[in-house]
Amino acid sequence: MNINKSYIITLSFAIFSMFFGAGNLIYPLEVGIDSGQHLAIGMLGFLLTAVLLPFMGLLAMVLFDGDYNAFFNRLGTTAGQTIIALCMIIIGPVIAIPRIVTLSHVMIAPFIPWQFLQEIHTSSSFVFALLFLAITFIAAYRPSKIVDVIGNIITPALLISLIVIIIKGLLSVHAIAAVDMPLRTIFGINLLRGYETLDLIGSIFFSSIVINMIKSTLKHERQHSLIAMLCLKAGFIGLGLLSIIYIGMGLLGVYHGTSCMSANSGELFSKVSFCILGSYGALIIATAVLMACLSTAIALGAVIARYINVTVSRGSLSYTAGLLITLLSSIPLSTYGLSTILSLTGGPLVYIGYPVIIAITFCNIAYKLWGMQTIVLPVILTFFIALTTYLL
Repeated sequence: MNINKSYIITLSFAIFSMFFGAGNLIYPLEVGIDSGQHLAIGMLGFLLTAVLLPFMGLLAMVLFDGDYNAFFNRLGTTAGQTIIALCMIIIGPVIAIPRIVTLSHVMIAPFIPWQFLQEIHTSSSFVFALLFLAITFIAAYRPSKIVDVIGNIITPALLISLIVIIIKGLLSVHAIAAVDMPLRTIFGINLLRGYETLDLIGSIFFSSIVINMIKSTLKHERQHSLIAMLCLKAGFIGLGLLSIIYIGMGLLGVYHGTSCMSANSGELFSKVSFCILGSYGALIIATAVLMACLSTAIALGAVIARYINVTVSRGSLSYTAGLLITLLSSIPLSTYGLSTILSLTGGPLVYIGYPVIIAITFCNIAYKLWGMQTIVLPVILTFFIALTTYLL
């Protein structure tokens, strides 16, 4: 079967946008601010965990033919299904989706007319969450169209707005504020910052969406080698593009971030962008924020809706019902404010659970590529080391 190049580009764009969520507008800017003249060292640490780890998740899913149940069930069915359920909680209504909604609200608040804000100031976060999640539902309720919506509509708008901001910012650079930290510290801080994107978890489940979409496109020509080639090629392009954008935004942090040192995390991207574009660039900034947030929210909602449909309810609840449940259950935490959500991001689910996912991923890759059977012992050791480190 001849695959149109535009199809690979659509897949690549979709993979890029699935990973480039609300937090990804902030983290690379913080890398630039904290690294200063040592951006190369800081960005290397960030890319190792924010790009290389997700690529490992994509590779693992390709090797498991998009079946995340088989991927996790190598630990045993009970343990595997428990971990999947915990992952769905992390990427769903407890951390990831509320973080996306809350960050997008903080970022977009400057673009909402002040009088309107005053009229609903007591419930602005609730109203925003309802509107944002309603748009997410509309975009995600047809699962067969998700990759097309993200790849053909959302990603071009996102990329154009980001490229405009980056190019304009690099054409009007400010002096670099010297950063007086050891290189090892700069590398370590940003290695952890990339880790906190949690994009490995997302990549495992996002890749399942992409692989299933490729299967439905190929129809009767479902050769595993062809599916693997398409997915890896699209992943390489999409994650390569992600790296380029990260580096560009890191440079913005270096040259413009010092003027926004007083801004909190949620305000950082908007303030840096305003410094670069001025008030006339409000539409471009708002487009970048909305597209980045929506793309990831759509993908996450689709993953969890399918999980509810297939695994939790065993078909008694439709995909649409699962999507509705997912988004409605995300509303409570989406209204609690940015500090609450960010505090959850730093909790035990992340610093104990995420290392376990990393260990499972590398063990499963070794199993598929080199026949390494061992998985339970490395995962248990990782769990106890992570638990001990967290408690200390």
